[in-house]
Amino acid sequence: MTGKKLPVGVRTVAGAKAGEAIRRRPETVVLKGKSGKISAAAVVPKRDSVAVGLFDRKGKIAVDRVVQSFGLSKAQLAATAGLSVEALYRPNRVATLKTQARLEEMLEIVGRITDWAGGKDQAMAWYRAEPIQAFGGRTAESLVKDGKAADVRDYLDHVVLGGFA
Repeated sequence: MTGKKLPVGVRTVAGAKAGEAIRRRPETVVLKGKSGKISAAAVVPKRDSVAVGLFDRKGKIAVDRVVQSFGLSKAQLAATAGLSVEALYRPNRVATLKTQARLEEMLEIVGRITDWAGGKDQAMAWYRAEPIQAFGGRTAESLVKDGKAADVRDYLDHVVLGGFA
């Protein structure tokens, strides 16, 4: 370990290119160096209360539980997470790293703002519809769809620390 400090909540997929963060377990984030070897690791907080109970025994997000929890159809959930409908209907596609990472990013961001918003349903409404001025009026949903979930997390961290929204 080189002692590099990683941001809390880094969420990318295993098999990432050298220099990218890789999430191995729910509580651990590791960073691969240019050689492909692990160069740093950090422990992230346990999953937020929104995500509790939404994972199966293998640690994968259970789509049926997410759908039931938020009162969405699989098609609506796929659209919200920026995935194809097939990604949530086919068991082999649900288990892919891309699908799991995108759903986890969505759940993490919704979980981070649940207390501020007044509940998980309000947090989901914020995620899907509230424009964020710091991102040119784009919503958290559109940013996550474009692979910018880390930017949304950084923005939320900035607001938590007393920065301007």
